[in-house]
Amino acid sequence: MQAEGALAAQNFSPPDSLAPFPFTAIVGQDDMKLAFVIAAIDPSVGGVLVFGDRGTGKSTAVRALARLLPPMRSVVGCAYNCDPAATAALCDGCKKRAAQGGLKTTLRAAPVVDLPLGATEDRVVGALDLERALTQGQKSFEPGLLAKANRGFLYIDEANLLEDHLVDLLLDVAASGENVVEREGLSVRHPARFVLIGSGNPEEGELRPQLLDRFGLAVDVKTPTDIPTRIEVVRRRDAFERDPARFAKAWSVEEHKLRRRIATGRERLGAVAAPDKALEKAAMLCVALGADGLRGELTLLRAARALASFEGVERVGDAQLRRVAPFALGHRLRRNPLDDIGSGTRVARAIEEIFGA
Repeated sequence: MQAEGALAAQNFSPPDSLAPFPFTAIVGQDDMKLAFVIAAIDPSVGGVLVFGDRGTGKSTAVRALARLLPPMRSVVGCAYNCDPAATAALCDGCKKRAAQGGLKTTLRAAPVVDLPLGATEDRVVGALDLERALTQGQKSFEPGLLAKANRGFLYIDEANLLEDHLVDLLLDVAASGENVVEREGLSVRHPARFVLIGSGNPEEGELRPQLLDRFGLAVDVKTPTDIPTRIEVVRRRDAFERDPARFAKAWSVEEHKLRRRIATGRERLGAVAAPDKALEKAAMLCVALGADGLRGELTLLRAARALASFEGVERVGDAQLRRVAPFALGHRLRRNPLDDIGSGTRVARAIEEIFGA
């Protein structure tokens, strides 16, 4: 018997007017797409950072991901997308409504919220509702982007160019899962648990180490160099721009299949076992690479379990660890200015040493 989430994913589809370029129609960039799927199956992986050339489909993939996310049950009328099943994490308004006779719920699309580079702090965290204050003389809170992103994804394009004070703010909220705002005599506290998705071009600047460490997975993307792949990219993009509805319909079956696989992967994630052998291999790999702390092992294990669930495998094995190790560990390595070998090469060599060629 299928669980509610899997059934809902089969029957739920956002309005066609919101349809972006189909996720499954993106040519190549398999690592990037897999990293997004893993984060969709297990948000606790910690988000995804995609760094690479301009025009390689980074933003397109993020916006296409929104249609593949299983719908979530939330409280009707709640500005923070509160989960009615998580009573301890309800906002103050939902707690009051629950005490007065229960909460009305509905299925809604998981939010994917853009955080623009020029956003002010008030726009991000929320602020005093000036219109109500002036017209009604009441102080009330106007929720920001963090409120809208709760239980969903927060997308930062050009994350390496984000202002330092916003980076600090995001780090605090990401660590606590809660946004605290004090403005003009108002004190508001609301849940803000979201998956960070970042993209950027390394030529325009590096990401602050503190923010880089908050991304569970990091993927490098490059412009395809072979002629057939470039032709196919242009062909599909041109077809989409000429007739978006027809193009989306042509890919609807593939989108439906992937949406179901993600929903099923979420449902059976908790049943995937991680044997001691897999844990030992993960630890050996992190030690061989000199990764600081234990976040590398934890992220590697979570990502490998999500991949196993997506593939329908009951136990985490070498195949899953090898596949996700470059995403989970490549950005966690110490930099050696005397070593001209890139992090990708170092991870590949360590994988060969631990798992064999």
